[in-house]
Amino acid sequence: MKQKVMDAMQSFSKALMGPVLFLPIAGMLQAISSVMSNTALVTEGGVVWTLGKFINGGVSAVIGNLGILFCVGIAMSLAKKRKADAAFLALVSYLVWLAANARWLDVAGLTIAGDTASALYGTGQTICLGYHVTDMGVFLGMILGVVVALVHNRFIDTEFEGAMAMYGNSKFVFVVLLPIVLVMAVVASYVWPVAAAGINALTGVMASAGAFGVFLYGFLNRVLIPTGLHHLVWSPFLYSALGDSMIIGGEQIVGAKPVFLALLSDPSVAMMRDSARFLTYGLMKTFGVIGVAMAFISTAKKEKKAATKAQIIPATLTACLVGVTEPLEFTFLFAAPALWLVYSVLDGLFQMIVYLIGVRVCATNGIIDFLVLNLPAGIGRTHWPLYVLVGLVEIVVMYLVFRFLIVKMNLKTPGREDGEEVTDLAANAAAVKQQIRSGAAEKAAADAQTAARIVEGLGGADNILNTDNCMTRLRVQVKDAALVKDKEWFKPTGSVGLVVKGNNIQIIYGPKVGKMRAIVDSYLGRAE
Repeated sequence: MKQKVMDAMQSFSKALMGPVLFLPIAGMLQAISSVMSNTALVTEGGVVWTLGKFINGGVSAVIGNLGILFCVGIAMSLAKKRKADAAFLALVSYLVWLAANARWLDVAGLTIAGDTASALYGTGQTICLGYHVTDMGVFLGMILGVVVALVHNRFIDTEFEGAMAMYGNSKFVFVVLLPIVLVMAVVASYVWPVAAAGINALTGVMASAGAFGVFLYGFLNRVLIPTGLHHLVWSPFLYSALGDSMIIGGEQIVGAKPVFLALLSDPSVAMMRDSARFLTYGLMKTFGVIGVAMAFISTAKKEKKAATKAQIIPATLTACLVGVTEPLEFTFLFAAPALWLVYSVLDGLFQMIVYLIGVRVCATNGIIDFLVLNLPAGIGRTHWPLYVLVGLVEIVVMYLVFRFLIVKMNLKTPGREDGEEVTDLAANAAAVKQQIRSGAAEKAAADAQTAARIVEGLGGADNILNTDNCMTRLRVQVKDAALVKDKEWFKPTGSVGLVVKGNNIQIIYGPKVGKMRAIVDSYLGRAE
């Protein structure tokens, strides 16, 4: 039972990453367009101002409609086959829920007066895609996405004979879904206001926890990375009412990050919101990892120091620039678990310090993300130079603490392994370069060979139930985990780590994971 619960949490955590992967791009574009339309910098009505307003208006549709994005993304991710059908069913179900809920509120006399989200703010109802509905925010998309996926997986293979044949497969899934969605629309009218009160209470507890709450948030967000469940820590605060909710420009904005982005274009705001405390978990990615890397290099064996630098420095640059830390983190996570615990504690402590000195930045990824989002906001509204100062201190502390523990405990970190090998963070770099120089046929053959090795390592095609990915991990659900080979098997494919949680397998590839999933899906003949 415990393993089933863990598997379900793993699957849901993985599914969340589908839509989330696109949000940083939309956020950066929204920040740039906010600068372009800031009247303190450009003339109102000018070409730059007009273009900025145009881009901002278009991109804001992504941040402003997270519910439907999560619904479609989660359903598609959790679907075991015919994912495109699941995505379409999720879209239709979301629209049916909106229309049904709006109509029930009307016929049951539950509709609260108000024609805009601004007028309805705080009432428990809102305007969504033109419908006056119960305000469930992003939770509607999450819940409905899971329901659609469950029904889809259960009935997608249902077929009928004769005249009823046209009502099989995805059409039958819709037939089953329709009454479920209608009932959910009615029940939400009465149940969700109670749930919303609970969410508001939880928000109050988190706010009253102050500095300790920030520490706990930072610690859990880091320490749970090996399980893949860290997405369940930060995503509710970034994209739901747990993080923040307010009316900006006449529209209801929900989530700590969307609120921060929306306030960028409002120069009248003197200070960014307190909810920015949920947006500083990029501190370790940008600064702390530099200290960690320095400690690894300085403690490496003399004969391995040069090779260690060659592996550690590129991985560190990747972490600092774009926030992808796992290629570096997985070099010591399993080799020195004590270091991982210390690493997580220090991450929470430094995020707490940033909060205590009044920093209000948005820094969830690397340097590029940090510069684009915070320089336009200005020093007065974010105190971003203090964030950088704390980050520089973090580099020194991480270096000193890690170096002391590595030497004191004789830990087998990169460059200190037994034998002559050095932990290879880019085992297939030479192969990739060769593929670039080779023609398309050679590249395709090499990709097929890599995919074949991955599939064989996962117990063969028949053992693979589902493939997916987040920002850095190929996530695979298998029938029998006992058939999966160890991490050494996957190293030649470019993997830097392997996590096995029941029947959920995670192969760590870093930023190139999208390509790895594509070649595996193509090899399996499951590409959609």
